[in-house]
Amino acid sequence: MYRTHSCGELNITNVSQEVTLSGWIQKSRDLGGMTFIDLRDRYGITQLVFNMDTNADLCQKARKLGREFVLKISGIVTERESKNAKISTGDIEIIVSEIKILNASKTPPFTIENDTDGGEEIRMKYRYLDLRRNPLKENLMLRNKVGFEVRSYLHGIDFMEVETPYLIKSTPEGARDFVVPSRMNPGTFYALPQSPQTFKQLLMISGYDRYYQLVKCFRDEDLRADRQPEFTQIDCEMSFVEQDDILNTFEGMTKHLFKKIKNVEMSGFPRIKYDDAMRLYGSDKPDIRFGMQFVELNELAQNKGFNVFDSAELVIGICAPGLATYSRKQLDKLVKFVQKPQIGAKGLVYVKYNEDGSFKSSVDKFYSQEDLKAWADKMEAKPGDLMLVLSGDTAHTQNALNVLRLEMGDRLELRDKNTYAPLWVIDFPLLEWNEDSKRYHAMHHPFTAPKPEEMHLLESEPGKVHANAYDLVINGVEIGGGSIRIFDKDIQAQMFKHLGFTDEEAQEQFGFLMEAFEYGAPPHGGIALGFDRLVAMFGGSDSIRDYIAFPKNNSGQDIMISSPSAIADAQLEELFLEVKNIQ
Repeated sequence: MYRTHSCGELNITNVSQEVTLSGWIQKSRDLGGMTFIDLRDRYGITQLVFNMDTNADLCQKARKLGREFVLKISGIVTERESKNAKISTGDIEIIVSEIKILNASKTPPFTIENDTDGGEEIRMKYRYLDLRRNPLKENLMLRNKVGFEVRSYLHGIDFMEVETPYLIKSTPEGARDFVVPSRMNPGTFYALPQSPQTFKQLLMISGYDRYYQLVKCFRDEDLRADRQPEFTQIDCEMSFVEQDDILNTFEGMTKHLFKKIKNVEMSGFPRIKYDDAMRLYGSDKPDIRFGMQFVELNELAQNKGFNVFDSAELVIGICAPGLATYSRKQLDKLVKFVQKPQIGAKGLVYVKYNEDGSFKSSVDKFYSQEDLKAWADKMEAKPGDLMLVLSGDTAHTQNALNVLRLEMGDRLELRDKNTYAPLWVIDFPLLEWNEDSKRYHAMHHPFTAPKPEEMHLLESEPGKVHANAYDLVINGVEIGGGSIRIFDKDIQAQMFKHLGFTDEEAQEQFGFLMEAFEYGAPPHGGIALGFDRLVAMFGGSDSIRDYIAFPKNNSGQDIMISSPSAIADAQLEELFLEVKNIQ
């Protein structure tokens, strides 16, 4: 028997019991006639005691052991004289009578402590060692708990978990596919799924009216903190539902998770139309933990001789409360902030609303005190506030002011990670026109249904049609999204036509789905929530990497196993492939 108890289990009630433990050496301390070893497993730490006076040979053996050696020990539980309230086993220790080295260990390349001295790259290379540290262990335990609660909730309302294939057909829409060559079918390729979209729709046609899956998905796209080439989503689909049915169901699940995981009672989930989200926040995933909504100033700011505003498509501003005290140096830094290449604003106009009711701005030459008072009234500014204004073409200016708004929210400490503000963004455009390809692209995906009341516009004015789609946003993070699906063959064919598919291409790519629609497809819709993002939010982090056991780095590489890597010529020949040298 390797162990009778775990290293986090024993307490004062176990005193005088003989026990066997197994685990790793966290650290050891030699204090003259005594040696202490902290033995660790995933459940906790137990202190082991070796006494030169009572068992010199065993104590000498213990002193030769290094960090991360794997041990099996037996001994008697005794009460500690110097208790440690920081650990669950801090009231006891083990007087060791027998010790066995199960495996020796090299000196680790970094200290396996909560606050390690290892840099990110070395910890990624030795990920299996990094995972021994408490912060990562707790992250994975959190991930496990969230997954359990998701399944518990969905099983409780009659959802059925069904696995869908990983080797599927490549499709041209959406992000790039990862492709897999087929040896048995030379010259052909599978794709790894970006989502199980068509399969979950087929399951609805099969009569499985409430499906879910915690599923791996794959996208070959550039990486960032909240994106990995392989990720997990909570994938769900329901039949005989309208939009409200789905929103209410997954509001319920979200409330359940926040209560179980964070002990937070979430109240209402406001709904905002996409057009309003862009107008008021410049983002389709607005952070509504704080105000600072956009205010349009075209009517008040244009035709006053200031060419920057006069030539702009849009002039908009935000009011930062209490920041009229900003110095010229601080304001200059704000100007440089919005001019950074990733934001790309040409400049920033600021207006201080002084406590005495006067105004001081960077455009005093063009605007009178009365003009600036009109701005303040429209922006609902008060004495002591700072107004910040950008201008330019609509999309670019909204995006830049969104970044500035979030920056000001951070500076004012209005984005508390322990405050959660959920909302649904609804009524997205169904299609987006792409100037480069001179055709429409689906805002979500080709299977999203138009709003029923706008169906008559689909043929004649497709650009005006809104999608029966919705995104769940929490604290400015898109947690998930979905839509009511098209379930009529003719409407789906019309959608493919707008997306530039010929009849032959549509048949080639999605003929199986079109045919399935002819065998009694029910009305259906669904949603997919980013499981990794949700877990990271519960953990208070912007990065999903530390909540995945074996993630990739920012280059999409696993440096621990050296993946991706070249494969042998013989393998390439089996797959009928030829790879040219890439410099």
